[in-house]
Amino acid sequence: MSGGATRDAAPELGCTGALMPLVPPVACSVWPVSSYWPAKRVLVTGGGGFLGQAVLAGLEARGARQVSAPRAAEVDLRDRTATESLVTDESPDVIIHLAASVGGIGANRERPADLYLDNLLMGTHVLEAARRAETPKTVMLGTICSYPKHTPVPFSEDSLWHGYPEETNAPYGVAKLAQLTQMQANRDQYGQSAIYLMPTNLYGPGDKFHPSVSHVIPALIKKCVDAQESGSDHIEVWGTGSASREFLFVDDAAEGVLLAAEHYDRADPVNLGTDEEMPIRDLVGIITEAVGFDGEVRWDTSKPDGQPRRRVDPSRAREEFGFVAKVDFREGLRRTIDWYRANRDLAESRTN
Repeated sequence: MSGGATRDAAPELGCTGALMPLVPPVACSVWPVSSYWPAKRVLVTGGGGFLGQAVLAGLEARGARQVSAPRAAEVDLRDRTATESLVTDESPDVIIHLAASVGGIGANRERPADLYLDNLLMGTHVLEAARRAETPKTVMLGTICSYPKHTPVPFSEDSLWHGYPEETNAPYGVAKLAQLTQMQANRDQYGQSAIYLMPTNLYGPGDKFHPSVSHVIPALIKKCVDAQESGSDHIEVWGTGSASREFLFVDDAAEGVLLAAEHYDRADPVNLGTDEEMPIRDLVGIITEAVGFDGEVRWDTSKPDGQPRRRVDPSRAREEFGFVAKVDFREGLRRTIDWYRANRDLAESRTN
């Protein structure tokens, strides 16, 4: 085993979430019983991240007993040799590649080259290491940022190649899309068993709230809470509010990842979403009400809206492996706000 990365999931990743401080206790009853995982050796990259911790909780609840989740400080996945050594040493039956360098519109504008290269290298090296090691199953996480800027709504997986992504998302989106091409090429040439999933915008307890990396929901929650506590009579929000987004609760996304790992084995990419769309202007109203901030919302129209609309067609995930999102948005938002208020320092400390 490599560097202490592998652990017995049963005693260490319990339902109390003791080793996962970003995520509140998980009710194990929400996860279906599965006979797939107990005998599997599982390698999860990005296990310390937002989605990664939810996936680890889901694996524990499904009975996975051999789960390796090394952190970035232990293994630099941008390094090909380090990545190949990790996969060789762990010899996993399943790799779930969640590690990513991400951020909101601000980060995409300030660090586009970093986001492109980091994500391209990590995904390329993980997929190639899995192929060379003949790993039985590899799950790759893509992004809906890969869709063209102007895509018929709801986004169908068949539309991925019909145009260039929205400019502020393009470097990250193209880097992720390259991994779909690599995965499909490897399937054709080598018969590699790998799948590619594209979750829509995630939110939930454990999200990143630092302004340099936060996405729209945590950014708005923090603005409203800060304004309420400081007595400010207004908040400023980027854009016009006309853009729309779809939001998927993080536990639902983890459920989709694990269901796909168990039951899906095709070359076609798969959306994970709710099939529900919300204008940012409406989202702001819901968040201000939920937080209890009753001041003015000032729109900074000099800042970009990002992609005009986002809503995915989730029918392929439902038909292929039975995934249907379950958590109501307002309930998920309430849980997210409660977690943030109780974990302010922790929530705002993560910058990558």
